[in-house]
Amino acid sequence: MRKLILLVPFLVAAAACTPTEQGAAIGGLGGAAVGAAVAGNELEGAVVGGAAGAIAGALIGRASEGRNQCIYRDEYGRRYSAQCPRGY
Repeated sequence: MRKLILLVPFLVAAAACTPTEQGAAIGGLGGAAVGAAVAGNELEGAVVGGAAGAIAGALIGRASEGRNQCIYRDEYGRRYSAQCPRGY
């Protein structure tokens, strides 16, 4: 049961839309878990580890996205990526 509780946040994070969002979510959750495990104060370690993990994960996710690609929404609210307008 404990493994399931630990696995659910990672599955939810993997369902995020863009690679940047996925990286931030997974990095934040992983960083919080590691920070809580290794710090003397679990809450403080989770906060610091989560923030550092989210930033690192977002940067890694952003680097894996296509260059000059923007995220748009169509009239039905669905997200898609396409070439950014010139000069953007």
